[in-house]
Amino acid sequence: MIKMLHKMGIKSQHAYIAGAASIGFSIASWMVSRNAKGSALERADHWGIFVGEWAPTFFALGVALRIEETHRDLEQEQEQDADMLRRSTAGVKQPAHSRS
Repeated sequence: MIKMLHKMGIKSQHAYIAGAASIGFSIASWMVSRNAKGSALERADHWGIFVGEWAPTFFALGVALRIEETHRDLEQEQEQDADMLRRSTAGVKQPAHSRS
């Protein structure tokens, strides 16, 4: 699932922003629900908690996406290093004693 999200262009920063936004939205929804006419404090608490539970999920997705991004970066660096090594040794003759 993380690879699919990464291929869709979703980055770890997007998930971190969504986590921070859900914390703010949790506080805002609690305040709005609490100040609504005829609503009980329990209703406000339910809305605040419901929205607040999204934050850890977004932050966990952000961490997983960051690991995926780092993994992809390392693979690309290894491929580039291997290509440079192949190009640099392509025209070089091996000494007779190192040939098998």
